[in-house]
Amino acid sequence: MSFRKRTIGASRIADTSIITSDPSTPGDVDAVPVVAASNTLSPGVRPSPVDGRLATSTGTPTLDTLLAGHAGLPLGNSILLEENGTTDYAGSLLKYYAAEGIVQGHVLHVVGVREGWTRELPGLVGGTDTRAESSSANRESDKMKIAWRYENLGRFGEGPGARGSLAKDASAASMASAEQGTFCHVFDLAKRLTVPSNATVHYLPISASTREAPFDTVLQHLNKQMRDSPVNTMHRVIIPTLLSPALYPPHASEPTHLIQFFHNLRSLLRQYPSQLTVMTSIPLELYPRATGLVRWLELLNDGVLELTPFPHAFDDGPGSLSTSGAATSHEEQPQGMVKVHKLPVFHERGGGSGGLKSMGDDLAFTVSRRKFTIRPFSLPPADGDTEAQNGNAEGAQSSQKPTKEQMEF
Repeated sequence: MSFRKRTIGASRIADTSIITSDPSTPGDVDAVPVVAASNTLSPGVRPSPVDGRLATSTGTPTLDTLLAGHAGLPLGNSILLEENGTTDYAGSLLKYYAAEGIVQGHVLHVVGVREGWTRELPGLVGGTDTRAESSSANRESDKMKIAWRYENLGRFGEGPGARGSLAKDASAASMASAEQGTFCHVFDLAKRLTVPSNATVHYLPISASTREAPFDTVLQHLNKQMRDSPVNTMHRVIIPTLLSPALYPPHASEPTHLIQFFHNLRSLLRQYPSQLTVMTSIPLELYPRATGLVRWLELLNDGVLELTPFPHAFDDGPGSLSTSGAATSHEEQPQGMVKVHKLPVFHERGGGSGGLKSMGDDLAFTVSRRKFTIRPFSLPPADGDTEAQNGNAEGAQSSQKPTKEQMEF
């Protein structure tokens, strides 16, 4: 039986500065890319407040807060956007995602669409959405002054050598990310983004030949780009309207081609966990969720969100669903519902949905001129008949001044 001094703590982790991810070991799925305090972050990348893994913005602040509390999309993960109906609200999220990548200087790989797709990206607004940074700064300044001596003690179970190291590394990383620039920009859908001349955008067409797999050229391009690019280069893969008949050949929807493509894409995400993110949209009108093909796509993606726009028949009139989504005179009316089926990196250390309460809440999305907003959805109290309301109003007025007969017993 061994004994130790009471003044020496048993440390369960060594030095947090050596926790890194090696892209040369693709089999290590659990490797978390953690930024060291001395390393400089790439533009548009900052550590997650949950576990310190690197995350990038989707271009939509409310979507960033929804992704399991990481304040962005963790690098090495993918999101699948499913949309009901014939609208293209998911395409707006993809355009925000692509516009944010161009502004941050990331490399874009657009699959299956024409070369003029980037001309439809929303324009950049002069101001930036710094509410998250300001709120975090306010929380930092509102710490209890009485507990200043306990700030560097660290977490329970850590040794004295590790005390304060995690807090110092996190604060240094957050300061480094603040010096890099804005994490999430504000875009205007009514404007058009001016793509700079030095922006790197690759358009990857789908092969229409039946003699070869339709996604082979895409995988070859991605493998070459990821292998030859520097370590600090961020890549974004964008796949709008997957399996649309206007963009994809009929044999592209065969499971032997599509599932194999997403298997290889998931392998690239795990092989380069600090450089690559993927966002895909698929119309559920053509491929419902009940089909096995869509279920496989949900399993092969790290996050799955479903958009359900309100029917046009209910958009008119004061009692429509769009006007009853807890929208006041100062709030904009929602266009549809959002269902969260799966979130990336939703693990036992916490997470959640940021400013929103939980995955089980009813969520609605609103597309305005400048932003795509996701907020909780709730129906107002049911309206009663007018006669009862008038009667209650008269009774309320009469009860304000009771008569003498009412006062006597």
